[in-house]
Amino acid sequence: MSDEITQLEDRRYRAMLEGDVAALDAMLAPELVYTHSNAEMDSKASYLDKVGRGIFHYLEIGREDEEIRILDTVAIVTGCMVGRVEVGGVLRKLNNRFVAIWLQRGDKWEFVVYQPTPVPA
Repeated sequence: MSDEITQLEDRRYRAMLEGDVAALDAMLAPELVYTHSNAEMDSKASYLDKVGRGIFHYLEIGREDEEIRILDTVAIVTGCMVGRVEVGGVLRKLNNRFVAIWLQRGDKWEFVVYQPTPVPA
């Protein structure tokens, strides 16, 4: 099952890089809580809106030290994410530890929570 979550995470990051709102919409849970490394938060609707309007333009994303724990119908993904993103036209470099949570509903996994923590320089 962790292979399935790895594939979903790969797909999610690819959709972020491509600005693929339809792909993100299909995998994000209605009650998504997406926290950013600057502590701002987005719902599913606000996150998709920002990706769709190009407010978040992901240029590069890499993941390291990923670990997946599956507890019944919940998958908890932890690791380190580095990258570059333009936020409102301003380039930001990312270097975060993160927790990402997927919830299984029936035969489908939905992305419900993302929480990054900046790694001190």
